[in-house]
Amino acid sequence: MAKHRINPDDCIACTTCVAHCPVTAATRKFRGPKMLGPALERFRISEEDYEPSLEYCSNCKNCDLSCPSGVPVSTLNMLAKAAYYKKNPQSMRDHMLSHGENMAKMVNAIPFGAALANVGMHNPVSRAAMKQIGISDKAPMPTYAATSFVSWFKSQKQTPSEEKVVFFPGCFINYNQPQVGKDLVAVLQHNGIEVIVPEEFVCCGSPLVTGGYLDEAESNARKNAAEIAKWAAKGYKILTACTSCGLMLNQEYQELFPAIEGLAQNALSLYDAFEFLAERAAEGKLKTDFAPVQEHFMYHVPCHLRVQGIGLPALTLLRQIPGLSIEEADAGCCGISGNYGFRDEKYEISMAVGAELFQRIKDSGVKTVVCDCGTCRLQIGHGSGAATAHPVSILRKAYQL
Repeated sequence: MAKHRINPDDCIACTTCVAHCPVTAATRKFRGPKMLGPALERFRISEEDYEPSLEYCSNCKNCDLSCPSGVPVSTLNMLAKAAYYKKNPQSMRDHMLSHGENMAKMVNAIPFGAALANVGMHNPVSRAAMKQIGISDKAPMPTYAATSFVSWFKSQKQTPSEEKVVFFPGCFINYNQPQVGKDLVAVLQHNGIEVIVPEEFVCCGSPLVTGGYLDEAESNARKNAAEIAKWAAKGYKILTACTSCGLMLNQEYQELFPAIEGLAQNALSLYDAFEFLAERAAEGKLKTDFAPVQEHFMYHVPCHLRVQGIGLPALTLLRQIPGLSIEEADAGCCGISGNYGFRDEKYEISMAVGAELFQRIKDSGVKTVVCDCGTCRLQIGHGSGAATAHPVSILRKAYQL
């Protein structure tokens, strides 16, 4: 397949994307998705051009979601950023935030590395030092788990089954919140499904793309695409439990890397974990031996789930649990957008973007907010003070596993 450019002339200049952009609403430093995406792309086709305010695009995808012409505006922004950084060096801060998988591997290679890193990241002295390189001293930094999900998984003995699925854990679940992966394995095993976690998978590349490291992201995409194709050819479905990973593997690879063969075919075998579970439920294949869960939750829909157009499968399934009450927040973006809110100059913007959601949670009085995205959960806990959980953890609780 030959490389091609997304056609900016598909944009009809209606400004719907501007009206739905949470960053445009939060700061005048960003000139808006229409101007920086399709409008400037018309000039970039013929000559190099870079608009500094492009740095304020969070890649939240609300512009893509709202565009009536289907223009992937955010992808145009990310491609423009990548073109700029091919000739201009990134900062140490951006290198660190874009290479989370490498950082986590280094932590795991050191005895007691996770504990040492967590202490190092969460004390006033180190936070002050991090601020000096551009990482906010107020942002909610994730902690590392003592044992990665993949390491835990290799030690597990599952009940064998003819029905199998492949799980792509992603960096956040693997290194920061492996309990989410453990809960998913437990739920799938309870439903008679064996789980395969190939060690060949690497970071989906989402943080690399937002940091401008497009060539590295493409290298990761080629590795993951080859592994996905291998399992898809055997008839296996490939699941994700992080909405940003799912979006990257399923949709963004096709937009960013059209030269990679087979991406559209791969997408037919890629499923969000709850999309897969909801499909089984619709077919009468999902166990419903739920114990009552007498709790009230709020559910936040990640932007990267909404743009996939698969509905709200987690919310639909959780509402089938007896005793459980759950309401949709319906209060916009949380503001974190991966590691956008970790950047010192973006922190206040990210908090302004998420302000409506934080207030909605506080006004509701709920103690726990359910969300499919790991960094959204970090931001929600930070901004609202509520506890957070992945929906698969609530499902496992209902199964009493």
